[in-house]
Amino acid sequence: MLMFTTAGAAGLFLVGAQQAQAATVTAQSGDTVSELAEKYGVSIDSIETANKINATTHLIFAGQQYEIPDGTTTSTAQAATTTPTANTQATTTTQSAQATQAAQAQQQASAAQATQAATTSTASSTTSSSDAAAKAWIANKESGGSYTATNGQYIGKYQLSSSYLNGDYSAANQEAVANNYVTSRYGSWTAAQSFWQSNGWY
Repeated sequence: MLMFTTAGAAGLFLVGAQQAQAATVTAQSGDTVSELAEKYGVSIDSIETANKINATTHLIFAGQQYEIPDGTTTSTAQAATTTPTANTQATTTTQSAQATQAAQAQQQASAAQATQAATTSTASSTTSSSDAAAKAWIANKESGGSYTATNGQYIGKYQLSSSYLNGDYSAANQEAVANNYVTSRYGSWTAAQSFWQSNGWY
C-alpha cells in the first residue's frame, strides 16, 4: 500500500512538473512568433503581450525562454520536427534558391577566369613564338648563330660589345646579356628585328 501511494505520488509529481514546464518554451533557431502561435494554438498577440515582444518587429531570439499563455506539453524542437510550417518550408526553399544562385555565380566566375587565362596563355605563346623567331633571325644575321663569332669588339652569337659581356663569353652569359640589352632598349626581340630591318643593326 505504501509503495502504491509513493508511485502514485511520484506520478502526480511528474505530471505536475510537465505542466509547470509547459508554460515556458525555449525558442529554437528559425522560430518566429507566428510559428509559436500556430504550434501551440494561441494568438500572436497573447504571446507578444505575455513576453513584452515588440509588436512591430515581432523579434524573438533562439535560446531565450518565452511564456505560452495557454500552456502546452510539446517543446518547440519537437513541434518543429513533427509539424513543419509553411514559413519553415518557405525559408528552406528561399535558402535553397540562394545556394543555387551562389553556385551558378561561382561557376560563371570560374568559367570567365578560365577563358581569360586561356586568352592570356594564347597571347603569351604567340608573343613568345614571335620573339623567339625574331631573336633567331637577328642571331643569324649577326653571326650565323655562332657563339664564337667575332668582329672587332663585337663578340658571339648576338655580336655584343665585349664591354657588355664583361669578359664572360659563355653561351649562357651571351643569352642573358642579349635578352637584357634588347628588353631595355627595344622592349622585345620583335621590335629589335623591326629596327634592324630598317637600319641594318640593332
